[in-house]
Amino acid sequence: MNRMARMGVISASVVIFCYVGIGHVLGRTPDDKAYKSLTVYGEVLQKIQADYVDEPNMHLVTAGSLHGLMEALDPESSYLTPREYTEYKQKLQTATSGETGLNLSKRFGYIIVISVIPDSPAQKAGIHSADIFESVGGFTTRDMSVGQALNLLNGPAGSAVKVGVIRRGKADPEQVDLVREKLSTPKILVQKSDPDILVMRVASLDAGRVEEIRAKLSDAEKQGIHKAILDLRDCGRGSVPEAVAVARLFISSGVITTLRGQTVSTQTFSAEPKQVAWKGSVSLLIDGSTSGAAEVLASAMVGNHRGDVVGERTFGLASERKLITLDDGSALFLTVGNYYKANGKSILEEGVEPTEVVRATTQDDSDVDDDSSSAGAKETPGPRPLSPDDAVYRKALELLKTPAKKAA
Repeated sequence: MNRMARMGVISASVVIFCYVGIGHVLGRTPDDKAYKSLTVYGEVLQKIQADYVDEPNMHLVTAGSLHGLMEALDPESSYLTPREYTEYKQKLQTATSGETGLNLSKRFGYIIVISVIPDSPAQKAGIHSADIFESVGGFTTRDMSVGQALNLLNGPAGSAVKVGVIRRGKADPEQVDLVREKLSTPKILVQKSDPDILVMRVASLDAGRVEEIRAKLSDAEKQGIHKAILDLRDCGRGSVPEAVAVARLFISSGVITTLRGQTVSTQTFSAEPKQVAWKGSVSLLIDGSTSGAAEVLASAMVGNHRGDVVGERTFGLASERKLITLDDGSALFLTVGNYYKANGKSILEEGVEPTEVVRATTQDDSDVDDDSSSAGAKETPGPRPLSPDDAVYRKALELLKTPAKKAA
């Protein structure tokens, strides 16, 4: 960038910030924090232009500062440049667009896998919860937002994207190819454990899921089954309204969750006695791969003392985001509301603590750490049936079989 262009960028930035700052001054007091921040930002830009060791690319500097600004808020808020937002819209509008089946967040400065959808390209390639992506599509994730990562991972069905995966206990990334596919809603895996216990493995809480669960509970009652287990591990997709509806199948009274935000009207979601479909004993299985809407369901069960919630603390990701488009063609994915537990604490900040803490055994995790297993051959497609070797599942069975356990 030549000196004239550089000065043009700086001048335009200063003008914009001054314009916005004047608006704040007219509407607020002179010591308004936002105005002060804008003044400091403009000063920093000027110092970079004048004193940086090399001639800076001010377009990259500005974009980088906006990415950092969003990441400083929370891992899920993201900034997309005009080019990135254009690509995002094109992929949404393309009927042949595919994805990899990953739920992601940001930890340790890199993109981390929260959970993997069963029978998805990511599962078939051997990607696991807690894997760290060192790179996506040839770009380091060190300075990459979750929105940018998902933008790179999505694309035409049948095409491939390469990710650099750092697995648990490993230092160097392994290069893995993910072949994008059109994904369907994961099926609920149903199995019986003993004649009197229904087990449902729920991998998502997409629209319509509540009616599926209601139907399966009704069928179980007709068969004389009076105890149920819902496995919400690896459940990271779905909507909060669906989670609230599922919670109402089990909870007859009390607060399920509350949504609050600076510009969001406070909404309290309560149980509805007429919606209850299951009065028998119930246990939920959760861990660090449980996130989003599933956390709302789990927190409702814990907060209303409706059965045992077994496993480990959930990830902490129950929030509402809003897409905001900007005049230059860029866009923000901004967190505008958080969901709160019945006790008033934020799920985003704390996750959901189980009533019975049980860590998965080493044997349960062996497929993650086994050097001999290669990418592309680690997972059996589809959700895995629950096994007595699963310590979390085994503890839930033990608690359900205890005579003192009664329906809430």
